Amino acid sequence: QEQLVESGGGSVQAGGSLRLSCAASGGTFATWDMGWFRQAPGKEREFVSAINFNGDYIDYADSVKGRFTISRDNAKKLVYLEMNNLKPEDTAVYYCVAAEGSVNSMLVRREYAYDYWGQGTQVTVSS
Repeated sequence: QEQLVESGGGSVQAGGSLRLSCAASGGTFATWDMGWFRQAPGKEREFVSAINFNGDYIDYADSVKGRFTISRDNAKKLVYLEMNNLKPEDTAVYYCVAAEGSVNSMLVRREYAYDYWGQGTQVTVSS
């Protein structure tokens, strides 16, 4: 049974940093494309970042580009989201996602491209 478990969320002040981790179990992690989405209160879920199976394709939402960094460790079955210079508008529940096989680069920002979702971890940024 494939499972994704996020950790590392919390509360920080604006300008602070957090590192989210996503641990995968089951399946063949090294062949999965991975990503992060987030959902703020009262808003629709939105794409944050994606990384392909070997890390040579990465995409970021414009709102986080230059502040967030996605990475992965296939040996440990982990994907990370390093978040720096956090802003109050980054407050949301962050979800780790995984797709079996390769996601077309035109679809990496689409929720339906992903097969598995974690339960989410809360990130709260205060001003």
